[in-house]
Amino acid sequence: MHALLEQYLRYWPGFVAASVAQQWQQALQQTLAWQQPSIQLYGRTVAVPRLTAWVGDADAVYQYSGILHQPTPWTPLLLEIKKQVEMQVGDQFNSVLLNLYRHGADSNGWHADDEPELNSQHGIASLSLGAERRFRLRSKDQPRESLGHMDLASGSLLYMRPGAQQVMQHCLAKTRREVGPRINLTFRQVGEVKFC
Repeated sequence: MHALLEQYLRYWPGFVAASVAQQWQQALQQTLAWQQPSIQLYGRTVAVPRLTAWVGDADAVYQYSGILHQPTPWTPLLLEIKKQVEMQVGDQFNSVLLNLYRHGADSNGWHADDEPELNSQHGIASLSLGAERRFRLRSKDQPRESLGHMDLASGSLLYMRPGAQQVMQHCLAKTRREVGPRINLTFRQVGEVKFC
């Protein structure tokens, strides 16, 4: 494993049992208000290739890809998941971005979660529910340098420690393989930022 990954990542492949992961996935898929926002890309308006939901404390307003996200309130299930995640990683979060990848054509391009409103003193905890997908990482300073990849299994938890977003990028690439739906929950700590 690359030294940067050893320094900044912690991974628990069986954070929750497969049966629990399946229950959580079904409940979240059926009860959340999923959206498919559009972004500006090279002068064109395109729909992001996945569905999203933003949940959190009332003041956890978050902006990325030019979209201002107002959080919907925590559900009892998401509060319970958050509590378990916080105990495991030893960090605290006030919000969660959920991505629903419906099939292999849904994806998330190269990026770092380094927006100014994200509190860099906290890490980001990523819980995977559903189909296994490949999570790729690369250096920010040398984007042609691959840091490796991880196949994120259902029920697994990945913690990106504070500082990880400043030195590396990650993506979830499309795949031609037949894969079922996957929900990814990324728990974050959003600080106070004034939007003009």
